[in-house]
Amino acid sequence: MPCDPAFLASINMFELLNEDDRQELAEVVDELKVPEGHTLFQAGDPGDSLFIVQSGEIELFIKDTAGQKIVLTTAQNGDMFGELAMLDTGPRTATAVALTDTEVLILDRDDLVLLFQKKPESALHMLAALSGLTRKADELLRTRVSRNVNEEMEQQYSFLERIADWLAWFSGSMPFLISHTFWFVIWVSLNTFILRDRAFDPFPFGLLTMIVSLEAIFLACFVLISQNRQAEKDKVRSDIEYEVNIKAELEVAHLHEKTDRIYENMMARFAMLEKRLGSK
Repeated sequence: MPCDPAFLASINMFELLNEDDRQELAEVVDELKVPEGHTLFQAGDPGDSLFIVQSGEIELFIKDTAGQKIVLTTAQNGDMFGELAMLDTGPRTATAVALTDTEVLILDRDDLVLLFQKKPESALHMLAALSGLTRKADELLRTRVSRNVNEEMEQQYSFLERIADWLAWFSGSMPFLISHTFWFVIWVSLNTFILRDRAFDPFPFGLLTMIVSLEAIFLACFVLISQNRQAEKDKVRSDIEYEVNIKAELEVAHLHEKTDRIYENMMARFAMLEKRLGSK
């Protein structure tokens, strides 16, 4: 069924066409209604056409070697998909499933040649769509690799949080202990033996006590801030370990499936050999 030329005018790829060209293209472009949950095509299917969503949503996904589903994108109104298999005449690289009742436009190679003959500039819009999918694939590859928790948390640190972490680390180090030991010894010596009657903080060293108390309060706050950051880091580490365990579990299950298939093939061949030997 031909599509509405007015809808073609709202799509970037066809906006350069005049009304006559859009009308001519609309007569050869077909519409297809895809019910919710229906699979439009699967990875590995031959592809000789591209699709444009007229209404509804289409989810494009692949499955990795461990059988885990990876959603590439969700095509919505005006989005184009399926062009890669049509351009290189190869099999579909992803599976397309309708998330809702969806209407799509179907363009085959002849329709695309007609479009490019009318307006060669429209090919740039297709290249832009291809580059957008490539960028999404690059981002998926980057984020799906097992993450380094230290690098991930380092990107989220603010300047004040870095200072808090450094102070928390320094307060538990030997230089901190040694510097405070010298400070206390010098302070007590000055106000007890050296200055005597001119002491600025005589026994029981009230000024020193106040300074140390304030220091303890601030250090306790910095330590708590650092501990909260460490708790966040531990949570991210737990999430990463969980993801790794899931991937390992799926990979083991996949290996079991391969082993079972090999075992079934071997048993089938053994049975065939036994039949041949028995018939001789």
